[in-house]
Amino acid sequence: MLATPIYIICSPCPQVGKTLVARLVSEFLLLKNGTAASFDVSLKEPSLLDYLPHITETADVIDTFGKMQLMDPLIFHDRIAKVIDLGFHAFHEFFKMCDEIGFMKETVRRYVAPTVLFVAGNDSLSWRSYEMLQRQIPPRALITIHNEFVLRGGLPEAMGGEHVIRIPALPAFLKFYVDRLSFSFTRYLRDEKDWSTELHQWIRRNYTMIRDLDFSVTNRQGYKLASPFGRTRWHER
Repeated sequence: MLATPIYIICSPCPQVGKTLVARLVSEFLLLKNGTAASFDVSLKEPSLLDYLPHITETADVIDTFGKMQLMDPLIFHDRIAKVIDLGFHAFHEFFKMCDEIGFMKETVRRYVAPTVLFVAGNDSLSWRSYEMLQRQIPPRALITIHNEFVLRGGLPEAMGGEHVIRIPALPAFLKFYVDRLSFSFTRYLRDEKDWSTELHQWIRRNYTMIRDLDFSVTNRQGYKLASPFGRTRWHER
């Protein structure tokens, strides 16, 4: 029986490309499965809700009611992949809540597989937050996202461990193009017949990495990640 995946895309810092990653993951899952559920925990515009309103609902972790509204569907094994675009303002409160309620242990019991995609920044807040996640999240469920558009000089050494997804930098004019609220990665793949374009190849490469990650996550029980991301390959234990 396949686990229900949850992808928590997060960073304690703004302007690192977190929502871009959440869009890529959400659109891929929608293309692959025909359905997905995304949660936008963000105060900044534009947010995931603006890009994918048909599969996204807003959530917050400000009070007990908001936390329950967010967490209840996450621990339900319904085989609908879920994506959380976790705003930087809610980063510490969210993971504090997860630690207090034993979220990781509860998901194992319910056959739900959460994976934290930490979008790296090059500052002390990002380093300290990553170290906190290392203490709280099992190693195979913590993936570092290296967005080369933001970190052109490479990952900080402390974050360059085994499990890294590298998002290649797009030229500024293409970055501006994909940031439009009307832009869809999947629609571009379908409409653009020239597979040699830089953007077409960029999307396909990212979708391939997400596909392999999703396979590893949904088959997580008894496995260690066979990474397509370059550093290591996860393999059956």
